[in-house]
Amino acid sequence: MPIEIPAAEGIAEAFVARPSNATGQPVQGVILYMDAFGLRPRIQEMAQRIADWGYVVLAPNVFYRDGSIAELAPAMDMSTQEGREAAGKAAFPRVGRLTPDKALPDVDAWVSALTSLDDVAPGPIGTTGYCMGARLAVRTATSHPEVVAACGGFHGGGLATDEPDSPHLGLVNARARFVFGHADNDRSMGPDAVERLGSALKSAGLEASNEIYAGAPHGYTMADTSAFNPEATERHFQELRSLLDATLKA
Repeated sequence: MPIEIPAAEGIAEAFVARPSNATGQPVQGVILYMDAFGLRPRIQEMAQRIADWGYVVLAPNVFYRDGSIAELAPAMDMSTQEGREAAGKAAFPRVGRLTPDKALPDVDAWVSALTSLDDVAPGPIGTTGYCMGARLAVRTATSHPEVVAACGGFHGGGLATDEPDSPHLGLVNARARFVFGHADNDRSMGPDAVERLGSALKSAGLEASNEIYAGAPHGYTMADTSAFNPEATERHFQELRSLLDATLKA
């Protein structure tokens, strides 16, 4: 069952995943930001896999203004290209409505909710995000540098644009270590944007990996969609685990 979080404009549901072999001792926390298709079994699976590395993982319904987890769940089979595109027609307008002025107050709520859980240890937290969730992960790291020590972003879009509120512009405030695994031939995050992001990370003096996963399409980690790429997904899990373990368990 999801928990409920008082967010900026109402009550938001969130999944919480805990280690399957929990010992009762508090462990570090991680916020997982979903892709545009919402909280669903695939996101739960990913959260549990990360939790089983020894973390408590919070995955919030960032689209709570538009409906509950059940109401926003994809109603079609996304394993076909046609199904994924149909789901996108419903999901993508929600992405556009989640502007930074709405997302940032919510980020405060997600961080507070995670760090308030009884089984989350004091100290640094991590965050990871997928597709549009990668932007939220970066904004979490840049708006809460005092607590976010690790940030992953995978097949993210719009991370380094010409807009005045582009996520990469806040990296000067961050203290986290970053790992980005970009999709190949991604119209939402092309080579120029990847280079711009890399330059911002370097200018901010941040430890980071910023790579394009050759042959991996946008959405490659989502096993319930036609974009799934098993090899790129496993690479992402390996790099994310290395990031979290190095920063949160050191």
